[in-house]
Amino acid sequence: MSQNWEEIVKGRLQVYGHRNWLVIADSAYPAQSRQAIETIVADEEQTRVLELTCAMLNRCKHIKANIYTDKELTFVAEEDAPGIEFYRERLGTLLTGPEVRVLPHEEIIAKLDRAGELFRVLVVKTNMRLPYTSVFFELDCGYWNAEAEKKLRAAMRFGDRPRNARKRRLDR
Repeated sequence: MSQNWEEIVKGRLQVYGHRNWLVIADSAYPAQSRQAIETIVADEEQTRVLELTCAMLNRCKHIKANIYTDKELTFVAEEDAPGIEFYRERLGTLLTGPEVRVLPHEEIIAKLDRAGELFRVLVVKTNMRLPYTSVFFELDCGYWNAEAEKKLRAAMRFGDRPRNARKRRLDR
């Protein structure tokens, strides 16, 4: 399954929108059974895959990403997983910009599983061999935000339409 992962990710990002997920995973990440969850292999260093993926995401105008990492990563000791300190430092330099949400691994997997019931998910397995190092990108709309959505829903509840919308009658 050693396809050109970069082309696959680039193609999926063109098709994906809000509610799709992208995961840059370690080498032990399991193949999930949901049909909507596609797994590909990038036999490369995880931080390199993350760097290229973040650059691709930054070029997308239609989507932005909510980023999740495992809470457990904070507690993994260097003596138990040599190289984990360096990885955490490198991850801190790669994931700048949007807020990174830190949740227990099982909570993130549950969110991913629920998303996979209705939406596509792409998992890119890397050659990383350190625990709790997968990075999860929950895609969101790049040109709409939660505050605008909240205002829209409130307006719908109270029947308030923008002034220019009042001039036109949609039921004609």
